[in-house]
Amino acid sequence: MTSTVDYAVVVPTIGRDSLWRLLNSLANAHGPQPAEVIVVDDRPNPEPLGPTPIPVRVLTSGGRGPAAARNVGWQATECEWIAFLDDDVVVSPDWPERLAADLARLDAKVAASKARITVPLPTDRAPTDAELGTAGLAQAEWITADMAYRRSALAEVGGFDERFPRAYREDAELALRVLDQGLELTEGERSTTHPVREQGFLASVRAQRGNADDALLRHLVGAGWRERIGGQPGRLRWHVVTTGALVAAVGFGLAGLRRGGTGAGSLAGRRVGVLAGLRTGALGGTRATTFAGKRAEALSGTRAATLVGKQAGAVVGKLASAVAGPRAGAHARRQAGALVGALASHRTADETAGPVWPRRAALVAGLVWAGLTTEFAARRIRPGPRTPDEIARMVVTSVIIPPMACLHRLRGELRFWRVRR
Repeated sequence: MTSTVDYAVVVPTIGRDSLWRLLNSLANAHGPQPAEVIVVDDRPNPEPLGPTPIPVRVLTSGGRGPAAARNVGWQATECEWIAFLDDDVVVSPDWPERLAADLARLDAKVAASKARITVPLPTDRAPTDAELGTAGLAQAEWITADMAYRRSALAEVGGFDERFPRAYREDAELALRVLDQGLELTEGERSTTHPVREQGFLASVRAQRGNADDALLRHLVGAGWRERIGGQPGRLRWHVVTTGALVAAVGFGLAGLRRGGTGAGSLAGRRVGVLAGLRTGALGGTRATTFAGKRAEALSGTRAATLVGKQAGAVVGKLASAVAGPRAGAHARRQAGALVGALASHRTADETAGPVWPRRAALVAGLVWAGLTTEFAARRIRPGPRTPDEIARMVVTSVIIPPMACLHRLRGELRFWRVRR
């Protein structure tokens, strides 16, 4: 017979449909029931939740993030244990019974008990990048998707750090503070399911905002923060190199254009300029000849390089569209057009007045960027289903992710550079 445990359930939410799925699973679960279920609505402008399958107490936290919402929840109850659940999980039918068993056998030195998180993946195909990302939650340390804390431990350390605005790193940071107080954390026997939800085409790009939270955690914990939370090595260093190569390619490319004209385009432009100048000279004299020739040369040089790029881009774009869909095709068309246009300009740069080295540097940097981006995309495509839609998503987001990751990390470092625990 399981001993009675005094506990409350706290669920932060932003009103997603998954909340009702969670509440239904709690309503259908058997075992010692919680003293109360507290739902903390974290929307800036909360709306009534409407009828719920079990009695709940609804509080609000003003849109300050899940860390603040959980603080509002646990501080509103006097129960000995606070079982935090995310609003997108589903508890098992025997969850209350197993939770009570997990908590009843803990001594006073243990401050918290984590559930075993399971993520159902498709069995008829390889999982997508988004599904693999969600599956990683099963190995996450001290994740509050289902985590029960002693109220006394939360009070001792001050609860969650509300400077973390997202459901990211705030749970790990709390766990480290609890451990630093000499308390222990453990994993229980209960199991909770975390279904995969559709997150949109650019979900992996939006997830890069977590790099700012990494900066905050680093300043709070120190350089070894990732090892302490059991995290996997990140890819930020490679993102920095990739972004640096992109910036260098653009910078050197612009310098080359300013100093040396447009290479092959200039050659074609000079030929057109001669013809235009001769024709204008017959009507307006020497000055008109010179002006018209230079103007036609400049316009034709740019247009020649652009035309070469467009033609090559169209071919590459059609191939990419056939393999990965229209979006990937459009992206490949633009990239190939720009690259071939640059190569065309570089080809006869020795015929221009300016130095060649900026364009050569731009070409090298561009090749480094293209190589790293291709490797990153291939690494993400390889374990997945390799459908046209998934390939297109991986190609496009693999181009965007490195600079966005660097931007958010820089933003976090600048914002939290004075922060210390």
